[in-house]
Amino acid sequence: MRIGEVAAEAGVSTRVLRYYEQQQLLTSTRTPAGHREYGSAAVERVQLIQLFYEAGLSSRAIRALLPSVEAGEATPEVLQLLAAERQRMEQRIAGLLTTRNRLEDVIEAAVDPHHDCVQRARTR
Repeated sequence: MRIGEVAAEAGVSTRVLRYYEQQQLLTSTRTPAGHREYGSAAVERVQLIQLFYEAGLSSRAIRALLPSVEAGEATPEVLQLLAAERQRMEQRIAGLLTTRNRLEDVIEAAVDPHHDCVQRARTR
């Protein structure tokens, strides 16, 4: 399949496919004219990569996961990697919740300059 066909069937741009190749997540061969050719499993692989990105995984993590996923087995290393990614995500969520709470204080202070959050900030 040519790059445009894979992109259309997978619902991504050709630029995304080139990026996946650059990140060593997807491979292609070249025709004598220099056009990219992909195997029959390329669309499914691209959709899998998309799913991993949507789950918040990095290219590095995806590259490490793909062989196990394609083999249909979760090795201890893969499970450890996924647990570490989940922990990283939980830390990001906790940070965002803290930031949101501070923003709530700022909103309350903007509405009522005498609100207790303003008083707390002055005593710090």
